[in-house]
Amino acid sequence: MSIEAPKTRDDWHALAQSLTQPLTLESRAFIDDAFVGAASGETFDTLNPATGETLARIASCDAADAELAVGHARAAFARGDWSRLAPGKRKRVMLRLAELMETHRHELALLDTLDMGKPVSSSLGDTAGAIACLRYNAESIDKLYGEVAPTGEESLALVLREPLGVVASIVPWNFPLMMTAWKIAPALAAGNSVILKPSEKSPLSALRLAQLAREAGIPRGVFQVLPGFGHTVGKALALSMEVDCLAFTGSTGTGKQLMQYAGQSNLKRVYLECGGKSPNIIFADCRDLDRVARHAAAAIFHNQGEVCIAGSRLLVENAIREAFVERVLSCAESMQPGDPLDPASFMGAIVDEAQHRRILDYIRQGVEEGARLCAGGQAIEGQGLFIPPTVFDGVTPAMTIGREEIFGPVLSVFGFDSEEEAVAMANDSVYGLAAGLWSQDIDRIMRVTRRLQSGQVFVNNWAGGDQTVPFGGVKQSGNGRDKSHHSLEEYSELKSVWIALST
Repeated sequence: MSIEAPKTRDDWHALAQSLTQPLTLESRAFIDDAFVGAASGETFDTLNPATGETLARIASCDAADAELAVGHARAAFARGDWSRLAPGKRKRVMLRLAELMETHRHELALLDTLDMGKPVSSSLGDTAGAIACLRYNAESIDKLYGEVAPTGEESLALVLREPLGVVASIVPWNFPLMMTAWKIAPALAAGNSVILKPSEKSPLSALRLAQLAREAGIPRGVFQVLPGFGHTVGKALALSMEVDCLAFTGSTGTGKQLMQYAGQSNLKRVYLECGGKSPNIIFADCRDLDRVARHAAAAIFHNQGEVCIAGSRLLVENAIREAFVERVLSCAESMQPGDPLDPASFMGAIVDEAQHRRILDYIRQGVEEGARLCAGGQAIEGQGLFIPPTVFDGVTPAMTIGREEIFGPVLSVFGFDSEEEAVAMANDSVYGLAAGLWSQDIDRIMRVTRRLQSGQVFVNNWAGGDQTVPFGGVKQSGNGRDKSHHSLEEYSELKSVWIALST
């Protein structure tokens, strides 16, 4: 259904009540252009973490469903309904899908907010990003050229780009729709058949997207959605001999397991965007400490800290550290969690009880290891899974909260005295997804940027970028790249053609 633009908290609650009426939410798998129950008949509940209410009972797919979907995806690829469709025609279908997403943007945003607890204002931004991703990749389809290699007159050498075949996309729960778009848009644009495995914690927007994809005219078998768990349907897709590429965003531990499955099966390509423990470096020469503090606080507390690039390690030059931490604490006070359906809420609910317990366990460990708790630290009592912004000062690299990814609203503050010390501390991590630095010294900016071991560096901002720049990490943060033309390259194969000419 198309939803009129809601504006107030009451508007969003009214729409949520309408949307979650019995039989309104699609809860079945989408296989070969049809919504069907899991072959086993099994289901699982998806819950609203802000209220504890059950939203829907979702089909719980497993190996049998994966085998069926992969077979349909392979058949669709062989038929050429999409893989050999003229680029301009694929472009029109994907642009139509983006238009439908635009029409239903409030509904899509609402589904993500209900499913995983993020504020609806954040979900609207995610939905806009997903639509932009679809449009960017659609517009790129007919603008990518092959190559003619330099040869003598007796030969003609061509370098062609062709789709890989069947791509399995496994996406996380923290940005459900946006991460889905980042994976499926370039894979579809390149001409592949795509099987999407949404997180069991946030499957609703993926299933709604399947309805829109069918309406947009994506041929049967080209896009399918298998809700379920990683150890069942996710593992089956990763081990399949008929899946040519696996694209994953999630934890480093799971990413490592997926690479093993690829080796045990058909050496399928595996593109990973994994965990992070990102350093955000504040030098004493930066201007407007109030502004920088607001950005530093938002870098960790946005989306409840459930962000792979969250600026969870705040490195502050000791000359300004005390004053800067006070500013961050003031900002944190204004970023308290609230009703996710209130557009004024900066933070919402933690996605589920397991993640809620995990975050609180890390907070307890931080206190036990001697870090100084400056703000937060306790769950908010009452209905729902809420944790306030939590700040630790006096953190050292040896402390667990300073090394491990918490994936929650927990900030660890470190002090440093020199540029060398800041760089060494920033790089002292198994992760390398993102890093930030704040300074007015352009020479320092260039020195530090080049030395930071990170897939992306934000200078005098946090999380800047758009569809034109790649997103991904180094070290144990993974090897893939989302966004930009570089992601399109990952979903295509190079073919060299050498033609002997008569002379």
